[in-house]
Amino acid sequence: MTAPTPTSGLVPDPTPRVPPRKDRAQTPQRAGDRVFSGLSTGAGVLILVVLAGVAAFLLAESLPVLGADAEELPGGESFLSYLGPLVYGTAFAAIVALVIATPLSIAIALYISHYAPRRLSRPIGYVIDLLAAIPSIVYGLWGLAVLAPFLQPSYVWMADNLSFLPFFEGPASATGRTIFTACVVLAVMILPIMTAINREVFLQVPTLHEEAALALGATRWEMIRMSVIPFGKSGIVSSAMLGLGRALGETLAILLVLSASGAVSLNLISSDANPTAIAPNIAAQFPEATGIDVNVLIATGLVLFLITFAVNYAARAVLARRAEFDGAAG
Repeated sequence: MTAPTPTSGLVPDPTPRVPPRKDRAQTPQRAGDRVFSGLSTGAGVLILVVLAGVAAFLLAESLPVLGADAEELPGGESFLSYLGPLVYGTAFAAIVALVIATPLSIAIALYISHYAPRRLSRPIGYVIDLLAAIPSIVYGLWGLAVLAPFLQPSYVWMADNLSFLPFFEGPASATGRTIFTACVVLAVMILPIMTAINREVFLQVPTLHEEAALALGATRWEMIRMSVIPFGKSGIVSSAMLGLGRALGETLAILLVLSASGAVSLNLISSDANPTAIAPNIAAQFPEATGIDVNVLIATGLVLFLITFAVNYAARAVLARRAEFDGAAG
């Protein structure tokens, strides 16, 4: 019999302990698992290769613009002078559309997640999701044939009563094809993705938080303001960033609705001061472009590519921070 150790008085375990071996053979994977893993890895690598190929193509085709004389470029100006109004129009239209769509998406998501009965919330959610499947050209035709004539009388009223503001300075458009009409169309187009993200975030709010607020005497709106909105703040920001990325690259809808003049202005209701965005400008000018003009349009496409990539990267970063928060909380 083994004697007790002098320090602890306990009998040591005579069974030797074998340390775990890292190189020990694991359970062999099935053939289907190996095929699926290979296909998944290949798909991820393929996306990166395609993305790198697109960036390399845009960069290679944009290099001749850097060495070209100003007289060879459109308008006889430098590339930055040509690019500036396009970047302004792209950012201006996307930001105005985001300002319109963000409160609407939050309100719709809150109604679906916390106000509407189940038999009504699901159909509304399906309809909102189906809006993302409508082609952009359909939105453009709707904006041109329906929305622009509908908003035109309101532009006249704004020019008569709110002309002291730079946004409604006038003269009012006679056709309704203004930057504001294009922004409303963009807002409708980015509404589905923003609403879907906000809805899922609001549904993930811990039930105990909501019940605790209600138990303390809060009304439903006070519960939403104190529990739901703070919890979903990161999700709201990420949905806005993803919607902004979608609005930045929209082409056909703006091309059909907007009567662009290339101006740099805050005026929303005049056809004479409509900015021009990068994507619609490429679509409008590319069929007739030759020589260095093609390289200029591709260079503007490279700038749009970088802007959209930066916006989407920022959105993914916000989503990643939200995932870390949830993991820590859970």
